Amino acid sequence: MRSSHSTLLRRSFVCGALITTLSLTGGRSADAAVTKDQCPNVDIALTASNVDEIRGGILCLTNAEREQRALKPLREHAKLRKAALSHSSDMVRRSFFSHTTPSGTSFVDRIVRAGYTQRNDGWSLGENLAWGTGELGTARGVHEAWMHSSGHRANILKPAFRELGIGIRPGVPTDPTVGTTYTTNFGVKL
Repeated sequence: MRSSHSTLLRRSFVCGALITTLSLTGGRSADAAVTKDQCPNVDIALTASNVDEIRGGILCLTNAEREQRALKPLREHAKLRKAALSHSSDMVRRSFFSHTTPSGTSFVDRIVRAGYTQRNDGWSLGENLAWGTGELGTARGVHEAWMHSSGHRANILKPAFRELGIGIRPGVPTDPTVGTTYTTNFGVKL
């Protein structure tokens, strides 16, 4: 499994960014005590007909973590999903794995272009990336890897975030015929 995270906070013209790329291996999280009854479809592999179920699994696992900490649940936002799906597809198609495309487009650029917010508005945005095969490509496998990474975990548990877009595509940046690639975009408009 490979995973990456990024956050960016912007209020008017003040901007700070942290971008980290790291490799993660599998492993079960003690925090991930979510059962299949609570969050169904988190252990299934992606097929052409179950993308919505797997996306729902990511949302369910994310909100279960937030609920355990008395944080407000995230709700899906179509424009964040559009940016996330476009990026997952682009990474698989062009064989790269990064928050910034080979042509220099950042996750903030993608989210603004998708219409979620305007560049000069107040907002806080974050992005988690992952790809995996087999068990590591399932919603639970990706979620657990993110929860073992401080930056990814921070995005999932950031109290200010209110909305989430989840983009899932078959294939991975190193081989479009296997596995699954995930992008989650987090946001709140201030």
